[in-house]
Amino acid sequence: MPLLTNDPSPVAAGADATRPASPKADGPGLALGAGAYLLWGLFPAFWPLLRPAGPFEILGHRLAWTFVVMSALALALGRWRVLRQLPARGWLLVGAAAVLIAVNWATYIYAVNSGQVVESALGYFVNPLFSVLLGVVVLRERLRIAQWVALAVAGGAVVVLTVDYGRVPLIALTLAVSFGLYGLIKKTVPLDSASSLTAEGVVLAPVAVAYLVWLQWTGSGTFTGHGIGHVLLLMAAGPITAVPLLLFGGAARRVPLVTIGILQYLAPILQFAWGVLVVHEEMPASRWLGFGLVWAALVIFTVDGLRAAHRSRTAAAARS
Repeated sequence: MPLLTNDPSPVAAGADATRPASPKADGPGLALGAGAYLLWGLFPAFWPLLRPAGPFEILGHRLAWTFVVMSALALALGRWRVLRQLPARGWLLVGAAAVLIAVNWATYIYAVNSGQVVESALGYFVNPLFSVLLGVVVLRERLRIAQWVALAVAGGAVVVLTVDYGRVPLIALTLAVSFGLYGLIKKTVPLDSASSLTAEGVVLAPVAVAYLVWLQWTGSGTFTGHGIGHVLLLMAAGPITAVPLLLFGGAARRVPLVTIGILQYLAPILQFAWGVLVVHEEMPASRWLGFGLVWAALVIFTVDGLRAAHRSRTAAAARS
């Protein structure tokens, strides 16, 4: 679920939540942002439609058709020139980001299609907090007391959920870690986000297409033999991925980062609701406790971020 900015989780940089470079919110911007996260929140309804294709075949089609869409967009906007000028170090960073987003997408598709929607939603609830932890460990950022409290509560939630599941929640942690590291690397890629995603496609699409051709050659692929509807659904993985990215890109230019940070919770909330209310995944009391701790950590984190942003605006107004 990458976003169309150089930071795919703009509010996750806890210590950066006070930076003053955000635009004022407007109605169209909020609508675009809400639309993006609404579509991401409904992803659990789409990926099961692509069965009998397996998770890796679905991933291959998602990578290939997303590259087709983003390539057409790059051509229309004249951004291929930027990619041709990217130095070798830039391509190494793009390659690392591409591997991480492929891991993230593969894990999510597997989780949804194997009846583990709730755990996948947990990963995206935890992601902002993991990104804050990355800021401390990698970027040496200093956190406020409330942010440390939020991290401690989230750590307790992981312990509770590990006991509940009888195992470490690997799907959730893989999603949070891969997306958090993806965001960290994207901060250093010298490209705008649309060009960066296209560059990731340059790295991944040849591998994806080769894998899909191999599947069809060995008779394991499902692109043929399952009707035109199945073909169209597999092809739709591209625009289904690209459309919310483009909506978010419009919102990011119009909506403050703090508002985007609140909107980002819409997606995992909808995914969680889908898992509990639609596919009726099991939610024992201990699991509710673990999720409750995660939500409490996010409330602490969000309220602290809003207060910090308000203080920053007040201080900026006083200086001007």
